Amino acid sequence: MNSELIQYYTVNGSYVFEQFIRHLLMSVYGVLFASMIGIPVGFYIARHKKLANWVMRLANIIQTIPSLAMLSILMIGLGLGPNTVVATIFLYSLLPIISNTYAGVKQVEAELLDIAKGMGMTKMQIILKVELPLAVSMILGGVRNALVVAIGIATIGTFVGAGGLGEIITRGINVSDGSAIIWAGALPTALMAIITDLLLGQLEKRLSHTK
Repeated sequence: MNSELIQYYTVNGSYVFEQFIRHLLMSVYGVLFASMIGIPVGFYIARHKKLANWVMRLANIIQTIPSLAMLSILMIGLGLGPNTVVATIFLYSLLPIISNTYAGVKQVEAELLDIAKGMGMTKMQIILKVELPLAVSMILGGVRNALVVAIGIATIGTFVGAGGLGEIITRGINVSDGSAIIWAGALPTALMAIITDLLLGQLEKRLSHTK
């Protein structure tokens, strides 16, 4: 199988690379959009405990919907293509990002907030200069978890014509002796998830040590 795998990469290297980049971009865009919404929401609900319970419940409900079902539901409104996958990843990424942001903000000591208020800081200054620096490593942990999960979700994008490495895996499944083709798609997917997790994990550690 090793020789078949090498041969596949030799012949289809540019195609695999193209799908790798497509897969990565769908994952990154979905998590990026979720971060743009989830991080501000996490800060907001940290100050509104009753609202926090409802937001967390809603995010948890979204998380329980099977990814293929979610993809199918969104496909009705968004049609075929990568936008549907990005939207699916966006929804699944909200829970880890919101919950980690919420937890990170809540762990900031009240005494520090009182000192900041005593110094005459505005609410925005407190967020940017006190809460965000202290919560950033935990927030990044949520983004890290979301991105690793997103890479797996993006694999099923092939079912809505979005491409990505899942398309290679599906091709391997559909041929009689396609184990090498399956591995050709599965290995880059796993490698992408592992490298992403390691890089963001190292960044998370560095930020936690700089507090």
